[in-house]
Amino acid sequence: MSLSEVLDALRQEAAFMRCVTSWQRVPAQSARTAPWPTRLAPHLIAAVRDCGIGQLYTHQAQAIQAALAGEHVVLATSTASGKTLAYNVPVLHTLLQDPAACALYLFPTKALAHDQISNLQSLISALQSPIAVRPYDGDTPSSHRPAIRREARILVTNPDMLHVGILPHNTRWARFFANLRYVVLDELHTYRGVFGGHVANVLRRLRRVCRFYGSDPCFMCASATIANPRDLAERLVEAPVTLMDDDGAPRGDKHFILYNPPLVDPQLGIRRSAALAAKDIAARFLQADVQTIVFARARLTTEVLLSYLRDSVAAAGGDPQAVQGYRGGYLPAERRSIERGLREGALRGVVATNALELGVDIGQLSACVMAGYPGTVASAWQQAGRAGRRAGRSAAVLVASALPLDQYLVAHPRYFFGQPVEHALLDPDNLAVIASHLTCAAFELPFEHGECFGDFGDARAVLDVLAEEGLVHRHDGRYTWIGEGYPAGSLSLRANTTDNVVIQEVGGTSTRLSAGTSARLSAGASAGFGTGAPRVIGQMDRPSAPVLIHEGAVYLHGGATYVVEALDWEKGLARVRTAEVDYYTRASATTDVRVLEVRRSDPLRPSVCSSTHRSLAHTPGGVDGDRMNAGTKTIRACGELLVTTRATGYRRIKRYTHEVLDWAPIDLPEQELRTMGYWLALPEGLTARLQEIGVLPPPADYGPNWHAQRDAARARDGYRCQHCGAPERERHQHDVHHITPFRTFGYVPAVNDLYKLANRLENLITLCPACHRRVERARGGRGALGGLAYLLQNLAPLHLMCDPGDLGSAVQVRAPETGLPTITLYDRAPGGVGLSVRLYELHEELLEAALDVVRRCPCVSGCPGCVGPASDVEAGPKVLTCGLLEAIVETGSDKAQPS
Repeated sequence: MSLSEVLDALRQEAAFMRCVTSWQRVPAQSARTAPWPTRLAPHLIAAVRDCGIGQLYTHQAQAIQAALAGEHVVLATSTASGKTLAYNVPVLHTLLQDPAACALYLFPTKALAHDQISNLQSLISALQSPIAVRPYDGDTPSSHRPAIRREARILVTNPDMLHVGILPHNTRWARFFANLRYVVLDELHTYRGVFGGHVANVLRRLRRVCRFYGSDPCFMCASATIANPRDLAERLVEAPVTLMDDDGAPRGDKHFILYNPPLVDPQLGIRRSAALAAKDIAARFLQADVQTIVFARARLTTEVLLSYLRDSVAAAGGDPQAVQGYRGGYLPAERRSIERGLREGALRGVVATNALELGVDIGQLSACVMAGYPGTVASAWQQAGRAGRRAGRSAAVLVASALPLDQYLVAHPRYFFGQPVEHALLDPDNLAVIASHLTCAAFELPFEHGECFGDFGDARAVLDVLAEEGLVHRHDGRYTWIGEGYPAGSLSLRANTTDNVVIQEVGGTSTRLSAGTSARLSAGASAGFGTGAPRVIGQMDRPSAPVLIHEGAVYLHGGATYVVEALDWEKGLARVRTAEVDYYTRASATTDVRVLEVRRSDPLRPSVCSSTHRSLAHTPGGVDGDRMNAGTKTIRACGELLVTTRATGYRRIKRYTHEVLDWAPIDLPEQELRTMGYWLALPEGLTARLQEIGVLPPPADYGPNWHAQRDAARARDGYRCQHCGAPERERHQHDVHHITPFRTFGYVPAVNDLYKLANRLENLITLCPACHRRVERARGGRGALGGLAYLLQNLAPLHLMCDPGDLGSAVQVRAPETGLPTITLYDRAPGGVGLSVRLYELHEELLEAALDVVRRCPCVSGCPGCVGPASDVEAGPKVLTCGLLEAIVETGSDKAQPS
């Protein structure tokens, strides 16, 4: 069957169409062309024509003219619109005119860099010019590097290699830097968040080195369509940039389908798994021999989907090896082989994370299936653009997950198909990042008196701290590096930490394990099994390790299944063994949040503003109730936080049925993160009002014997959570939960003593905070506050170009700093990257979007698509969260401006 026939068959299926919320046909678009700029060398124009390009698109011609005029340029046009040619032409023109001129090409990944080199060399071959194009990255043999430094006129690398392998050794590159005329930044939209902040500082170091050698290169940037391409480019380049976004490229006919899996429990709002629905749709394309790419949001989902699709292909009589996986953690040779198989057509399907979202050439794919919204509109269009990149009809299907963000988008297709609203954010002046790069810059060149470090300005304050630490020597206002080694070697641009855990396969044959057998093996992992030689199969950043490669975890890699036998936290080594299991694992963690400093807050009413602001920032034990009682408007603030996280336990989940088989504890050290956060707190006046109408519970009074009974219950339970087995940590006591809710006993202080019945040890159970939250998800304040936190965290990426995983959340019924009910969202990066600050500014808009989601959701009590799943204990959290949102929006309708 052809792709058109598959699409026609899907249109005829009533069951499929009932789940389609939007089927948009993006019509083919004719090219809009422009004449060749008159300044271009005639033989360069002839060479481009020999490569099959007869005319320039309008945006290409405009970009070339601007670059030749010396302007910094950013192109923000669609996938496969010819952005590469738009920067190659002015670079080659300049290098042809000036035999000494050089250019630096920066790509976010090595794979993309190597892919673009072949395109560039084809054009140079047509020119019959000796212009030397050379790759320079971690895979470049040491024996080749001296020749590259001598010969390269176009150097193709990535920001990581520029940071660690070129700038620190700039004296060896004196010829190159002295003649550097162009710097190309491709896939500009990827330089955001933590990575973007680091890259911005690497570019500051690059411009500083260039000035030292007497050059001032022009920057040419290429980006996917985002809301702020010019702003992002100017933050990175720190100079005015000309935007080219009038796309003149042609495009093929594309069908874009938004698919919401069917409800399996309408009352609870539970939908069929997005992964299973994506598997079924992708299988339809593959069975018709339509080459298909499936995108999954997480490494685990990628591997689970890969195994599902291979099972489907095998059941239909096909070759399961014709479908491969592709994600971070695969070795370079594996990835190159998969890319080649896709280009040549030997592979008919691939299941990938966003590692294949960028412009690596993988050939003529016809269909794209996204298992869940990738987090941004720009990323969704990038992924959809991997199908039909070379014209012709193509199809893209976005299968919504149960998360509120996905449900919002399928309910608002106009938002998705309109202009993207996301802004790519970065914070190049984050002090933790700045300090690291100033050490690198001082190693490269001494800092002179009064020298500025890009737009950060005078860096003397930070350099003085480095001098006190013995890393630089200060003399007459000049700072010279005196530390040991070179600092760039220990600084990663991509991870919040430079520390990784190596994943090592231990010897032995594959074993089929049940969940119970696996648990016993993981408990005895320290003894080791088998005698085969160990083999490194991957690595993982340390912050992710406690929840992904803890003892007993199922680790999936390339369709193969491994069980983690041991995780040596100190040595950073995980030992895994191949095993055939019928389940996978998912871990959970607890998070504590403490405010260190308030940077901004909403101005409160004059009578309470100053005292409340002081109490938010400085009061350790609570807030004076008299001062707060007058307030009814929600307090919003942002500032510095200390976030403490600890993995507590994990579930074993049956494949296909997704049944939870059992739960086991995780015993690993807690991790601390100092970052920025945004929070909203309910003042006492509003809290009292919400308690009166039942949205929040009244203050708890568990009777005079509560503390004694609580301690007795904890002692009886061995100071361990009775659900997951997690022990109490130092200075962190577990919660004690009433099995039958306390308020059902009717205790009234000074009237009866029914608290004695409620507080009997038989009615009390010790739970860790994570398990307690799950049990009380639908109860009172935890139901409303927890539902709102769930909703806000999942909706925030609508306004930020980030993944929901870039933000963390915490709910506190009584925050220790203020004593107020508080919801906190925070950046999951040291020092923050500006996400939380932006949320503080978008406070009202975010709350209004949240209220819209709750009101539109068809569920009765709460579901994953709005405020999270309801429990069976009491009335679900949906009504409570809706009431809380309505009260917040009503009291904040004046929309006071932030301070």
